[in-house]
Amino acid sequence: MKLSDYKRIHFIGVGGIGMSALARLCLHEGKLVSGSDRSASVITDALVAEGVIFYPSQLASNISPEIDLIVYTEAMLHEQEEMVEAFTLGVPVVNYFTALGMIANEYHLVAVSGTHGKTTTTAMLIDIFEEAGLDPSAVVGSLRAKTKSNYRAGKSKYFIVEACEYRRDFLSLEPDILVITNLEHEHVDYYKDLASVQEAFGEMANKVPEEGFVIANLTDKNVLPVLSNLKATVVDYRKFFDPLRKLTIPGIHNQMNAAAAVAVADCLKLDPSDTEKALENFAGTWRRFEYKGAFVNDYGRVLVYDDYGHHPTEIKATIAGTRELYSDKELTVVFQSHTYSRTHELFADFVTALAMADVVYLLPIYAAREENISGVSSEQLAKAINERGIPAKVFLTKEATALAVKENAKAESVVLVMGAGDVNEVAKQLIV
Repeated sequence: MKLSDYKRIHFIGVGGIGMSALARLCLHEGKLVSGSDRSASVITDALVAEGVIFYPSQLASNISPEIDLIVYTEAMLHEQEEMVEAFTLGVPVVNYFTALGMIANEYHLVAVSGTHGKTTTTAMLIDIFEEAGLDPSAVVGSLRAKTKSNYRAGKSKYFIVEACEYRRDFLSLEPDILVITNLEHEHVDYYKDLASVQEAFGEMANKVPEEGFVIANLTDKNVLPVLSNLKATVVDYRKFFDPLRKLTIPGIHNQMNAAAAVAVADCLKLDPSDTEKALENFAGTWRRFEYKGAFVNDYGRVLVYDDYGHHPTEIKATIAGTRELYSDKELTVVFQSHTYSRTHELFADFVTALAMADVVYLLPIYAAREENISGVSSEQLAKAINERGIPAKVFLTKEATALAVKENAKAESVVLVMGAGDVNEVAKQLIV
């Protein structure tokens, strides 16, 4: 199947980051695009302004026989009204990554995969390609600070995508260059262990052709099993690591992301001066250590950052980066854990990571697609963090959390709001 086979496309869950990028791509290709979500948002408002027909509810009536193709987000259940109506009417239905592959596989494809750092590395690569004059098309899992968009319409042969391993969805892609930033046991509701994650990445790496490249960290013991018997050339991005490289975003993890991006540029023989200039000017992405502003309470001025980190490794890296930038300031972390299964399986790691803060405020776990089979709770997390000597407390609402932060944050301190759910609303409330 190719995108050119379809004229009218409907997106179920169009307000999501990846889905909205794909909707923009289809608009750019001249398609009639519609989409639905549970409610309107800043993202859907922007899509409407660009020409998308938007339904702020997900009803069967949104679906008609005139629709040629339906694209759904992976989180969508097949029992959902629109999905059922699509099946009834016989409208073709594909998930996000299948649709993305229908488009991106026609290009010289650079796919950025891994447990952590995908979004930042993808956005860095877009900037590098732009600086080198390559004019790529691209889909990234966040909004680039530079353009406030998650999609770039290019005119060259290059396409850069962020490739997520959830449910092995990235196997819909046929990359010419594959980046593997790192590997850990993640998406524990789907992958039973690290070995099953490695198996999926191994299959992905084997899709890269002989003339292609697999970019990885050869000192990462979790990645090495993925790299055996590949057709493509394997490149160790650690060779391009420079701890003194000028970046506007802090943290050793971002230096590693930059090294992976530089390795891709080197494989394509891009001018190193263009690469370094792009990285030096890289402005980051939405919800990746994004500075939101400051508020003033009775004690003084407090800085607020928002971050998407929702895995213990990401939390540790972001807190370490914050400490690097603000070594003399008290750090308050507001965290909302994402999914019960992840919280349960990685409980001890979450406690260790969050205990790196000076004060921790927790919201109830964001359920996403799950039922709470294990009984895990934010209250249990708070208790375990308190036992480490770090004050931690649970608040049931975002409003109560923001109020507590405003009342208690010390002068010249930093508040870091973290999580993959809707916890970013706390950051917004803090700077109103």
